[in-house]
Amino acid sequence: MNVKALILWLLLAAPLWAQGFAGLGGGAEGFATPSPGTVLEFPADHGPHPDFRIEWWYLTANLRGADGRDYGVQWTLFRTALAPGEAEGWQSPQLWMGHAALTTPERHFVAERLARGGVGQAGAQAAPFEVWVDEWRMAGPDVSEIALTANGADFGYDLNLSADGPLIPQGAGGYSVKSAGGQASHYYSQPFYRVAGTLHLPEGSVSVSGQGWLDREWSSQPLEATQEGWDWISLHLDEGAKLMGFQLRQSDGTTYTSGTWIGADGRAEPFGDGALRMTPVERAAVAGRDLPVGWRVELPGRGLDVTLRALNPESWMDTLFPYWEGPVRVGGSHPGRGYLEMTGY
Repeated sequence: MNVKALILWLLLAAPLWAQGFAGLGGGAEGFATPSPGTVLEFPADHGPHPDFRIEWWYLTANLRGADGRDYGVQWTLFRTALAPGEAEGWQSPQLWMGHAALTTPERHFVAERLARGGVGQAGAQAAPFEVWVDEWRMAGPDVSEIALTANGADFGYDLNLSADGPLIPQGAGGYSVKSAGGQASHYYSQPFYRVAGTLHLPEGSVSVSGQGWLDREWSSQPLEATQEGWDWISLHLDEGAKLMGFQLRQSDGTTYTSGTWIGADGRAEPFGDGALRMTPVERAAVAGRDLPVGWRVELPGRGLDVTLRALNPESWMDTLFPYWEGPVRVGGSHPGRGYLEMTGY
């Protein structure tokens, strides 16, 4: 995106970022809001929801290279709206932001794309499934079989993902509560991807395989204005089960937590506030910030007590709204691998 277009994007988006991390605690006036009891509909919900203010398609993958090394990949497309609905050309109120990252034990590569809706530069459709910004693509006949591609100045990847398990509604049938005040989103995941493909690094290309996780979420005010950020995890446990969990940090030092235990058979068991405990156990200076890059995660209802260690503590996303995101190794009662995201630090 050129400089003039970037300035325009920032000017247009500025009112949306007034409250909470990246403006996610801002008001929802005029926009649709999530409703409990809403039934998710597929394939329609794989596509955009322009009457809601905020939406994302978020994919992470824990990979092992043919060279025996661990890697991580992130691909994200965010949509935010200046007004509800859609229109053609430059009348479109939709703004798009794409993030791509590739993590090795020694380096963390990041690229960002910004786009205005209505002109074909970025967008999403449900069937056949496709989301894109510029030449970055996540696409397939549906979300069960997708090809993923992105590139930056000194990295890139081309991956194929195939799901061998069901879509998972998060929260109560896809209604995910984010605060005691009732802020919420519609949220589902596909955590059962098998991944294979190629990473492109400065030293050459490497074949990889592993596990992937797609999160789909849309809302209009998913956070309270007093919630400063969150710590989110997605874990692939060696036994076959999976865990999604997060804590949202309040300005008074308290947290709101939520999680979903996903059995190897695809059965989902949601957990409400207080069931999940996340405690920092290791900190590091990253990008001038003191960040918790190691965590103890406990879910007593499932006998889970694990420690997360970052593959690369320097996994800082130096983007328009910066945050930490990277692969983690899981040790303790339920070993495995996963991803950690931390915002608002």
